[in-house]
This record gives sequence, structure tokens and C-alpha cells, in this order.
Amino acid sequence: QRQLVEFGGGLVQPGGSLRLSCAASAFNSDYLAIAWFRQAPGKERQGVSCMSPNGGVANYADSVKGRFTVSRDNAKKTLYLQMNNLKPEDTAVYYCAATVTTVQTLCLMTSLSYPYWGQGTQVTVSS
Repeated sequence: QRQLVEFGGGLVQPGGSLRLSCAASAFNSDYLAIAWFRQAPGKERQGVSCMSPNGGVANYADSVKGRFTVSRDNAKKTLYLQMNNLKPEDTAVYYCAATVTTVQTLCLMTSLSYPYWGQGTQVTVSS
């Protein structure tokens, strides 16, 4: 069964770091475009980052550029979001999302582009 399972959320102080992981079991990672989204209470879901199947294309929301890094290990079928210098405004539920594609450079940050979603993991940045 195709599913995405996220790990790594938690409580961190401002300026701290967290790494989120997303296990993409039952997928062929070589054809999987992925993205990370987040949703804070009372706000719309926001695209945070995306990465193409071949790993050659990555994009970030302006609010996280220079602080967050997306990566993937296709052999392990695992996706990562390294989050550094976290701020209180980064507090949200974070979701990984995926779509199967033959376009090796596909990298989108629109939620409607992704049919597969993880369950979400809470990230709270607070002192």
C-alpha cells in the first residue's frame, strides 16, 4: 500500500534545528516528485519546499530560504527536510506529499499537484 509516514517533529527553542523525515514505502522513488507543506492554526496550507525525482531541482518558499534544506535518499525511499534557525512563525503541522511522474525535473509547491500525503507531524518553536 502506497503511503507516506513522517517522523521528527517536536518542540524546539527559537534558533534551534529539527530534521523531518518522510518514508515513502511501496513507491518507486526514481519517479517520485516530493514536497513539504505546512499548516498553522487558522491559516491555509503553505508550500514549503519541493524536490524533483532526480534531485536536481529544489525550490523553497521565501520565508524558509537559507534556513531549510530538502533532500532525498532514493535507495532508502526517504525524504528529508532539515530545518535550521527555527522561528516561532515556523510553528505548524508539517506534511510531506508526493506524486508519481516520469518528468524527472518536476518540482511543484501547489497542494493540488500531489495525490499522496503523510499524516502530518507537529513542529512547535517556542521558548
